Amino acid sequence: MLRAFLFDAFDGDFTDSDFDHCLGGVHVFADDTVGIVGHASVVQRQLIVGQTVLRAGYVEAVAVASRRRREGIGDAVMARVDDIVVGAYDLGALGASDDGRPLYRRRGWEPWRGPLGVLTPDGVRPTVDDEDSILVLRTPTHRYLDTMQPLICDPRAGSAW
Repeated sequence: MLRAFLFDAFDGDFTDSDFDHCLGGVHVFADDTVGIVGHASVVQRQLIVGQTVLRAGYVEAVAVASRRRREGIGDAVMARVDDIVVGAYDLGALGASDDGRPLYRRRGWEPWRGPLGVLTPDGVRPTVDDEDSILVLRTPTHRYLDTMQPLICDPRAGSAW
């Protein structure tokens, strides 16, 4: 049911690895009498900021059913996501699409300005293609984080971010 919803919400542009990335965390759902109309998940990832390893609430699979867009469902789902991130993690992070960016930005998520990379068995591999899409949400424990530092994510199958 979730997989079918996400596949439809992303107009078919939702891979097996995208689905794998959203599993194993906390899911936030919105529904109506027809079924799921909104979703996001928060999964734990290790992010390295400068020389510090942080426990990040990484947001995946944020989607709203096409028939219910522009009704505030995305904001409602993200309000709960924000609470989860602030309550349980050192930092929130997500890879924003062009369509999703305005939603996240008005909720206080900010662009990471420093270089990005992924930790691999051979060392850190830069992920320059993602440098305009990664947004972070500061938490009370890390409100003064310098977003010009390098940000490195843990490895996973599919896209790094």
